Amino acid sequence: MTDIMMVFACLNQGLHPTTLRQLTVVAQAMLAMTGRVTMLGLSRWAGQGGSYRTIQRFFNTTVTWSVLQWLLIRIHLWKPDETMVAAGDDVIVTKSGKCTHGLDRFFSSIYSKVVPGLGFLSLSLISVERRVSYPVVLEQLEQAQTAGSPEEPQQKPKGKGKPGRRKGSKNRNRRDVELSPYLQFVQDHLKHLLELIGSHIKLEHFVFDGAFGHNDAVQMVRQIGLHLVSKLRHDSALYLPYDGPYSGRGSRKKYGDRINYQNIPDEYLKASSTDKDKEIETKIYQIPVWHKKFADLLNVVVIVKTNLKTHKVAHVVLFSSDLDLPYDLVIDYYRLRFQIEFNFRDAKQHWGLEDFMVVNETPVYNSANLAMFMVNVSQALMRPMRAQWPELSVNDLKTWFRSRKYVVETLKLLPEIPEAIFIDEAIAQVAQLGRINQAGNPA
Repeated sequence: MTDIMMVFACLNQGLHPTTLRQLTVVAQAMLAMTGRVTMLGLSRWAGQGGSYRTIQRFFNTTVTWSVLQWLLIRIHLWKPDETMVAAGDDVIVTKSGKCTHGLDRFFSSIYSKVVPGLGFLSLSLISVERRVSYPVVLEQLEQAQTAGSPEEPQQKPKGKGKPGRRKGSKNRNRRDVELSPYLQFVQDHLKHLLELIGSHIKLEHFVFDGAFGHNDAVQMVRQIGLHLVSKLRHDSALYLPYDGPYSGRGSRKKYGDRINYQNIPDEYLKASSTDKDKEIETKIYQIPVWHKKFADLLNVVVIVKTNLKTHKVAHVVLFSSDLDLPYDLVIDYYRLRFQIEFNFRDAKQHWGLEDFMVVNETPVYNSANLAMFMVNVSQALMRPMRAQWPELSVNDLKTWFRSRKYVVETLKLLPEIPEAIFIDEAIAQVAQLGRINQAGNPA
């Protein structure tokens, strides 16, 4: 079994020794405890060195969590030959009351409506080979930063004059955009992520959901030297580059025929397959196209699915600012973005992202980041254990630590402490009582 002290040894570069001791106590309590992850619950499971006052001090200490996350990833989770992409998403934590720092109303995709709560932006590194997301940056959103929906760039109100361009108006450079507060917020933390990893990882692509399917988002990502992979609206007006003859007057024509999603030319077809069981035919097209609201040519991948029985057709439009990115990688990178949702699931289900009851700014920030930090800690602990326990899950990991807690506390009642091999066997035996997946002896 990997000792948590060995995992945390690399964190002394980014934490004061006292804070590191407190973090170790808190992490061990979180791995063993049941119920909601609150300061009172942690103090009950922490044992010696984890009094309620000590837990309070830890949550009121300023901690640079992104540095700790990167140290953990670099030492225990990342391999130099791995291909990594950056990904981002927002997570909403429902919260009642009126006093919590940053409390506002945010749209939650889980509830499909606006709910009172806290909003956080999460930026992660995703391993393409391992298909795993490692959270690095988690920053709280405020209403000022979300002004102007990220799904649509802010538009100027229309006047009451005649339709069309106003007389004397000049062409605007679409690369020279004024970023909304939300895009500026994302860009600042993307820069911080790039500064953290330095030259260790060569990042080229940033993946976000359909909220970044507009020109302002593309220019924001390009300004920091990355390429964006995202999704366009299904009804986006896309045009082939014009390759006809020059008319002889004015500038050369830019836009060719508009893309008809129901009748895309076969010359752009890259792959085709049929699922005979579900009677679904899938065709994948890759097309370099223009969009009249984007500054540059787009690398677009259209996935068209046809129900052979009902003849109903549906399609998805993915795009990248990287014109050299193959269609299969565009699809794969966008598909990998969903791994960040598993981080949110684990943080909420196992590590208390929706449990904390603190209200002040520093404790709220520490509570949310601690939950995401434990996502990486659990990955670092499970990876060596999976050599003997391939189906190991987070529930199994917590069962192991809980059984060790019970065994150690019970053995303290004996006149003499048994040998270490007996303790390991006892822990392994007790851990089998609550495990979900079958395993060998992980000790």
